[in-house]
Amino acid sequence: MKIDFFCPRWGSEDLSWEAFCQNVSSAGYDGFEVGIAQTTIDAEFQEIWNTAEKYKLQIIIQHYDTYEANFEKHYDLYCAWLEKIKALPCVKINSQTGKDFFSLAQNSSLIEAALKVSHQTGTQIVHETHRNKFSFAAHVTKQYLEKIPDLTLTLDISHWVCVSESYLEDQQKTVQLAIDRTGHFHARVGYPCGPQVPDPRVQEWQHAVNVHLNWWDKIVERKKKEQCAITITPEFGPYPYMVHIPGTSTPICNQWDVNVYMMELLRKRYS
Repeated sequence: MKIDFFCPRWGSEDLSWEAFCQNVSSAGYDGFEVGIAQTTIDAEFQEIWNTAEKYKLQIIIQHYDTYEANFEKHYDLYCAWLEKIKALPCVKINSQTGKDFFSLAQNSSLIEAALKVSHQTGTQIVHETHRNKFSFAAHVTKQYLEKIPDLTLTLDISHWVCVSESYLEDQQKTVQLAIDRTGHFHARVGYPCGPQVPDPRVQEWQHAVNVHLNWWDKIVERKKKEQCAITITPEFGPYPYMVHIPGTSTPICNQWDVNVYMMELLRKRYS
């Protein structure tokens, strides 16, 4: 069974693509996950993909920046983004899709638009469980999973932990449904008061880490049985996800080091 680990570009935007890809390769990642904005131009596409090829890195494209509150405009912008990136070579596309206040029918039409592009191109499009999007909470996402059989998730369950202010003990069937429909996951650890523990390496956060490991183990076990490749992005983020020491602009720990730690922990665990 093949497991590929992807480094988030998020938090390293100040680095050139050359320096970033060199760091990603040296750390032992198989590729990186990069948000492609509505405004990204062709010259930057060329630089990203050429540099990735130089370092033999795979790419997951991430959608994140369709913010329009008017649904008709939002739909047009999302479809334009899909059209813009559909020819780009990548492992898969991770989409933060829709809005939490759009109706079930409206968000479903966005998911169906993505499915149409996925069927046209053969590139899997997975939809990230994320606050502010259609998938912001476990009980809401359940409705979409039941309605749309082809809907596949990027499971970032840290968001659901934060939204529900729990480790989802009372929604185990819904969590299992999500696990069964996961095509990619973000290895970030949340807790009932936030989407990211301050540092997963220290003892006081080990309960939160172990709860998430239990969920991720189930995804990996299912993928093994299906003989499918697995993609994982350790995605601890920068400020404001990463807590700063009060009164300073100093992060409480190093984002890059934490994500490398998570990659190495999971690579060893699933080897």
